[in-house]
Amino acid sequence: MERYTVIKEVGNGTFGNVWRALSKQSGEVVAIKRMKKKYYSWEECINLREVKSLRKMSHPNIVKLKEVIRENDILYFVFEYMECNLYQLMKDRQIPFLEAEVRNWCFQVFQGLAYTHQRGYFHRDLKPENLLVSKDVIKIADFGLAREINSQPPFTEYVSTRWYRAPEVLLQSPIYGPPVDMWAMGAIMAELFTLRPLFPGSSEADEIYKICRVLGSPTKSLWPEGLELARDINYQFPQVAGVHLSMLMPGVSEDAINLIASLCSWDPSKRPTAMEALQHPFFQSCFYIPPSLRSRPALARTPPSVGTKGFLEQKSGRIYPGHLSIPKPINGFSSAKAQASLTSGVQRKLDLNNQDVTKNNNNQKNYVLLQPKYRPPGMNAPPGYFGKPRGVSDATEKLTNLSLGSVRPIAKPSVPPPMKAGGWHNQSDLFAGRSEEFPGRSYIRKVVG
Repeated sequence: MERYTVIKEVGNGTFGNVWRALSKQSGEVVAIKRMKKKYYSWEECINLREVKSLRKMSHPNIVKLKEVIRENDILYFVFEYMECNLYQLMKDRQIPFLEAEVRNWCFQVFQGLAYTHQRGYFHRDLKPENLLVSKDVIKIADFGLAREINSQPPFTEYVSTRWYRAPEVLLQSPIYGPPVDMWAMGAIMAELFTLRPLFPGSSEADEIYKICRVLGSPTKSLWPEGLELARDINYQFPQVAGVHLSMLMPGVSEDAINLIASLCSWDPSKRPTAMEALQHPFFQSCFYIPPSLRSRPALARTPPSVGTKGFLEQKSGRIYPGHLSIPKPINGFSSAKAQASLTSGVQRKLDLNNQDVTKNNNNQKNYVLLQPKYRPPGMNAPPGYFGKPRGVSDATEKLTNLSLGSVRPIAKPSVPPPMKAGGWHNQSDLFAGRSEEFPGRSYIRKVVG
């Protein structure tokens, strides 16, 4: 750590502190996360999910983990520095983003997701705080909850932020995959257009009610597996009619509405993959598609393939030159692991400049609304480098403790008033209640990532 000069602390969370620092060797500004937990072996460090996933990925739309350092049993992550996160850009903004801005950001995020899924991982904690922005570039951060797609279920308890949690996870499905990331992106995309969270539930039950208020209650023909999941935990969906997304997002293009609606499908198998989302008409202006390729039926719904991936990389390079190529497989960890001592007090460094990006071409199964803007319960620290999500519910909120049936609707005791475009009636504070608040405005466009 003597190679870095700490500039200032920019975050203090449950799992660690984040500093803005300067490399004495290169002069580069970096973000350093110091973990609060003690780590007594190097093997324990490199087996962390965040390390295991990021070491296999190198992509311009995924935040770069530069080094992992263990010194005196303290673990440090050295990341590239990003100016701010998407939530910070939204929280004090009064005028909605231009559709071109939303398109640019989402196009990049979907590229990062397509790459992540093709490498055999899904994120599980996508939210505005974990999307880091510098100028017009956006990157996915915080892979602390990432899982391998081919890992054996059942998965451990899902602790992702409730507002962006897919319904199959809310219903405690033991098996889920990349479609949970696609659901989250649908909710984030809608929030970018409206500056209001799409499904701001205060508990798992209220979250499902909020979803039903927008999408309408699922039926046996729409999502039979979902009804089975609900029956397994003694839960009954409220009978609520949905609304058309265009009523909730006036002025948003039909293509954008269509994409959000498909991403936020009840049935995970009906959500597009990240690669398919990139081929949606909403992103047509992002790259030129030759007529000969447009005519191919396979473009409609084709699982990721080497050919399609190369095509997207080549075309998207027109928009983001120098930022969208996927590197060829190169070296993995540096030899520091073999050379450094395991004894306490001696620095152990993992140089991730050369990362293992071994291809994992497992095909994916085809595994979008306004609410008032307010801040959820959570920690008081800049997100992006922390694994603690906002809006995590307590155990008392578990759906397994609910039996709603005909006794009372899910929104009792106080059913929200009717919705109108722009949010609920009589709601003035656009972000009141959202807990990912930063002390003062000094953090705006300064984060952490």
